[in-house]
Amino acid sequence: MSSAARHARWLVPLVLLVAWLGVGGGLGPYAGKLGEVASNDQAAFLPQNAESTRVIEAQKAFRQDETLPLVVVWTHPGGGPFDAQQAAAATRALASLNGSPGIAGRASPALPSKDEQALQGVVQLRPDLGDELAPALDRVKRAAGHVPDTKVELAGPAASQADLKDAFAGIDGILLGVALAAVLLILLLVYRSVLLPFVIIIGAVFALGLASAVVYVLADHDVVRVDGQVQGILSILVIGAATDYALLLSARFREELASGADRFTAVRAAWRQSVGPVTASAATVALGLLALLLSDLTNNRALGPVGAIGIVCAVLSALTFLPAALALLGRAAYWPARPRPTAGRGGSAGLWQRVAGLVDRAPRRVWAVCLAGLLACAAFSPMLTSRGVPLDEIFVHDAPSVAAQRTLGAHFPGGSGQPAVVITGARVAESVVKEAKDVAGVADATAVTASGRPGGGPPLVVDGRVRVDATLEDAADSDAAKRTVAELRERVRAVPGAQDSLVGGYTAQQYDTQRTAAQDRALIVPVVLAIILVILALLLRSLLMPLLLVATVALNFVATLGVSALVFRYVFGMSGADSSVPLYGFVFLVALGVDYNIFLMSRVREESLAHGVREGVRRGLTATGGVITSAGVVLAATFAALGVIPLAFLLQIAFIVAFGVLLDTLVVRSLLVPALVRDIGRTAWWPGRLSRPRAEEA
Repeated sequence: MSSAARHARWLVPLVLLVAWLGVGGGLGPYAGKLGEVASNDQAAFLPQNAESTRVIEAQKAFRQDETLPLVVVWTHPGGGPFDAQQAAAATRALASLNGSPGIAGRASPALPSKDEQALQGVVQLRPDLGDELAPALDRVKRAAGHVPDTKVELAGPAASQADLKDAFAGIDGILLGVALAAVLLILLLVYRSVLLPFVIIIGAVFALGLASAVVYVLADHDVVRVDGQVQGILSILVIGAATDYALLLSARFREELASGADRFTAVRAAWRQSVGPVTASAATVALGLLALLLSDLTNNRALGPVGAIGIVCAVLSALTFLPAALALLGRAAYWPARPRPTAGRGGSAGLWQRVAGLVDRAPRRVWAVCLAGLLACAAFSPMLTSRGVPLDEIFVHDAPSVAAQRTLGAHFPGGSGQPAVVITGARVAESVVKEAKDVAGVADATAVTASGRPGGGPPLVVDGRVRVDATLEDAADSDAAKRTVAELRERVRAVPGAQDSLVGGYTAQQYDTQRTAAQDRALIVPVVLAIILVILALLLRSLLMPLLLVATVALNFVATLGVSALVFRYVFGMSGADSSVPLYGFVFLVALGVDYNIFLMSRVREESLAHGVREGVRRGLTATGGVITSAGVVLAATFAALGVIPLAFLLQIAFIVAFGVLLDTLVVRSLLVPALVRDIGRTAWWPGRLSRPRAEEA
């Protein structure tokens, strides 16, 4: 080899390494800056075309200024009724806030509950307070605290938004730190190497920095939307995916070194052997995420392109930065361990050789036992309800706004502070109010006046329409309240001349979100399955094998839902799941589950072409068992890190994906799929053909 060629072999990885160091140094800080362009406005989570979303737009016409309501609740620490003097003192306390920083409009008077055990008042805050929201709430609480011998609590949208902001406060540092620490610990324990885990982690961090920078620019120009949930999932997804792809390539590199190849030959061979499975895997996840663009829920659509950008950056890092680093480090990457021939090449004994032997000896027994176990778990899946998480379960720990809402519901109608909002014509407003009051489950209904509050004067008429607030008897997030809203919509529109009336508000939003999420699942699930089938058919050159793989990962998903239903109810103490949880769980588990099957079956096909299906299954499982299991454990650990954010939605996603990935890695990919392929034989690759094996298969 000429001197120029030798220098070129060193130059290319050096240039790639320098380029990625520039990316890491220049764009890395963006991983901590996404919060600057993130919005946690709950209205943005609503269905785009739902009736409750149209009501939000219609409501704006009835307000001189957009406001964020804050409900103040007074109770006596030891219980007992409030007298007129205390009610007057509470009213004066709220009135003292008028004109204060962050306060919009005039505060309402303090009204007693029917049992006279509590007082309630409403303060309107400016919706654009941002970081000033917490100080504004503190000012309200201090002023309300001037009523002697009372306990003051804050409820309503403003208090919920403040608690949500606190929940996401540590997402930039804590979540990323926990995820990286978990991945590093697992890599150090599994590979017993000093340098390789850090190289893989650095590559994942570089990928996250690049993805965050791209998403930051797009979000800053309103091309994509970012909220706390999308931000957290992006970090986990990139770290997990980049690590998985890196593990596959580094395992191939180690095999080549163990066979005696020099570092540059080993890198080229490892890259050629890995680029197909890694690219197919990344395409599966990215296209599965992009299918979320078909959703009518804004937060689902937001995750689609942001997650796909993260996957592209992860695969780019794994296929450029890592090969460059491995070429420069050579065998030192695995120090103090030494690359040795794998069982697939040298026949050395090990755990995965024993697993492969079990599958080879009794394939039918293995897949039958696995199938029975998965079906048993799947039998519990109907227990997982996805009608939304009740307000008192949104936060993992008891948030102040949740406790305040609980107090409010104990003394006032369950829907106090979160009424159903009816937008109707001024000519039929009186009839609509009367009809609304007659609906079972409605405590009261009153037209909003020029002061912006129900009662106390003639209705405020804007463009020929009137707003009516209907207070529900049941808690605003309860199933009973949702049924009341559905009936309210029917009864109101049955009033002559009120056919165009709209019913919205918090309960209606929950009801519409639940129905939209069900429609999204019916649309997106088949699309994702079709995408995966096409990619697998192209990669494996078979039709039966993709159907087999998709069926097994789908069964794994349903089995995971069954186990999750039991854990959510009896371990976490949750009554149900967020409406989006089943869809998120499906997209992540099916796409990522197919990932591992792609890694396995592409290797099995490679070995089967040379040695026949029986030996191909044994060799493929032995060669990939360790690395794919490690990748599954790493991905499960990264998603489990979402549990550090005290929100039920993310805790549920964390459990479903972490448990599902482990179940897929340890049972479906390690036992069920290899046993099925071993039992079916060459027919599993129909209509593709494998070359004849060198020895007759048993």
